[in-house]
Amino acid sequence: MKKKERRPKEMGSQWLNAMCEVLKGGVLAGVVTILVLLICAVLVSVGLVPVEAMYGAVLAACALGAFAGGIYAVRHVEGRSLLAGLGVGAVLFLLLLTAGFIVYQGASVANGGAGILCACLCGGAIPGLLGRKPKKKRRR
Repeated sequence: MKKKERRPKEMGSQWLNAMCEVLKGGVLAGVVTILVLLICAVLVSVGLVPVEAMYGAVLAACALGAFAGGIYAVRHVEGRSLLAGLGVGAVLFLLLLTAGFIVYQGASVANGGAGILCACLCGGAIPGLLGRKPKKKRRR
């Protein structure tokens, strides 16, 4: 029986598909982050969480959102899972930065932007590190 030969995909189309999946993962990360922040806002309104704990909650929400989006992107991108996860974190940070510019007409790294950037990148990198497929062992 003859094995079916797969046509090699073009390099440009693979790159384009990977970027689309990273953007989809970034949007999913943004939605998850907004939902987690909404839950945190409700908990603060009720009085179960003190207001002083919100900066930590924002960092946790960013990491959780990037983690969810990173899982999506890593599963759909064939290679370079760490880069896909970091890409999702970067897309999430850019989405949050854009929203900050729209609402506040300015943003500063001194106001917690560095922490949010680290949370987004680390949250996206974790699925990239854990989700990669093990290398196949060569038979001799």
